[in-house]
Order: sequence, then structure tokens, then C-alpha cells
Amino acid sequence: MAKTKNYVIGVDLGGTSIKVGVVTKDGKLVDKGFVDTLAHKGPKTVVSQIIKGINLVIGDYKKEIAGIGIGAPGVVSMEKGTVENPPNLPGWKNVALAKLVQDEFKIKTLVENDANAAAVGELIFGAGKDLDDFIMVTLGTGVGGGLIINRKLYRGQKGAAGEIGHMTIDYNGPKCNCGSYGCLETYIGNNHLVSAVSKKLESNRDSKIYELLDNNLNNLTPKVISDAAQMNDQFAKSVIIEAGKHMGYGMASLVNIFDISNIIIGGGVAGFGKLLFDSIKETIKERALKPISSRVKIYPAKLKNEAGIKGASSLVYYKA
Repeated sequence: MAKTKNYVIGVDLGGTSIKVGVVTKDGKLVDKGFVDTLAHKGPKTVVSQIIKGINLVIGDYKKEIAGIGIGAPGVVSMEKGTVENPPNLPGWKNVALAKLVQDEFKIKTLVENDANAAAVGELIFGAGKDLDDFIMVTLGTGVGGGLIINRKLYRGQKGAAGEIGHMTIDYNGPKCNCGSYGCLETYIGNNHLVSAVSKKLESNRDSKIYELLDNNLNNLTPKVISDAAQMNDQFAKSVIIEAGKHMGYGMASLVNIFDISNIIIGGGVAGFGKLLFDSIKETIKERALKPISSRVKIYPAKLKNEAGIKGASSLVYYKA
């Protein structure tokens, strides 16, 4: 990398929005912007939106951009720069995302699974700076994950490791966008969570959620549920505790398999805070092997909404 190249573009590709930022080597976010993903319009439109988002921030920095890093959902080949079958991006089979963006800007471009990128961001800049091993979970439109072992990202044979959201926690559960049934994501992914709560509200008409929404359930979001819980709404609290239990079921299995006792949780649903984290930890204690469960620690992601951008930027700065 040339010494004069002082910045990197980080792109966090989500199912709803695309967040883009300019990041320095020490992890300072100096400029940022976002655009709608428009996922329903297919891959060509989404790639155009990524380009649009980059153009929002690249401006005066262009001559000093060392590279572009993209965190994308789905199975990602970092070597090929391809994204395969992301569950929340319809019409994507195998898209050469890195090449399409690199051809547009003539700047080296790397792509990695979004949750993996967030894990690297927390490892380098955030809550994982002092941890050798941890499980990263991102809670948003989908549920992603990344595994850090001996301070290295574990990608698996084909780059598909860490798909925590597609662990089956109930083989008779609801159908997931990935095609399977009872995946963790079908219980705590944003869309599934909101849909389930909307149905349950019919028998919980006294919930403060109605008050916060002026009785318009179309505006229901995880934040509204969190706000109602802060107002001591018992139904909202029960939703968060139940989400924590579902999360704990999956985490207990991972803790048992990998003997990793550190869990970092980020993303929008992580905003449920202590109530969610306590429920997760309690469930892990009940379900995981006792010698492991007694060591479990849960940390909120330090980079919060910047984790995806900063993690994506680290794909260029660091070899994880």
C-alpha cells in the first residue's frame, strides 16, 4: 500500500440499507452516508446502490483511498470476490461483487461476509481488542456471526463458517429465507420478530406498544419494543426475554462445540440491552456444559452501528 493512501472505504451491505464510510488506519470514521438497498429489485439495482453510496462519501478523498472493503450477507469467497445466495437479497445466485465495484472505481476492492467483517472490526477496533477468542453475533434484518479463534477469523473450507443465524433450533419451526426450517434467524431476525410480535399484540391490547405506535402496527420496529420495555411494559419485556432464550439456545450449542466463552453481540436488536443479555446468559447456563457455561461472558459490541463499516475497512488494512 502506498504511504500516501491514508483512507479506506468501508461498505456495510444490509438487507434494508447500505452504510458507507471513509475510515483511517486507526479506525476513525471521518465521513459516512447511507442509501436504501432496494433489495427487491435484484442484484443489478443493489450494486448500483452500492456505487451510489460510495460516491456519496468518496469526494475529496478519492486520490487517497487505499482500497474498498465490502461486508455482504451470504456465503462469500474473499479470494474470488463473489457473493452466493444471500438469504435476504432476492435474485442473488453468484454475484462477482468485488469486480463490479472495482471496475467502477478502479480501486482495489475486497468483499467478505458482513458478520465476519463486523467480527474483525470488533477484534481490531472494538470489544474484542483484548480477547483471543470470541463468537460475534450481529442482530439485524438477518442474524449473522463470525468466529475469532487465536485472533484470526475462522472462515471454514469455503468461507461459509459462522452462519449462526441458520442454525436450526427447532426442526418443526417456521420456514427461513434460506430454505430451511426453524433457523435462529426465524425467531430473532428483525422482520420475523416484528411479524411475531404483531400477531401476539392482538391478545395484548393493553401493551404500551399500541400507545407508542398510535395504534398503527405498520410502524412497529425493535426500537419501539425496546422503548415499551423501558416503560415497564410487561408484554414488551416478555418479548425481549423470549428473544434472549432463543438466542441462548443457539449460543449454548456454539459454546459447547468451540469451547469459546466470550460472546460479542451487535446490531439493532442488541439495543434491547441488559434484559436481552441476561436472558441469553441465563439460557446458556441452563443449556451449555457446566465447565464451559460458568465462564461465559457476553459483551455489547463497542462499534455499534459502525461495526460493519469499520470491519469492512479492515479487510484492506489488515490480513485477518
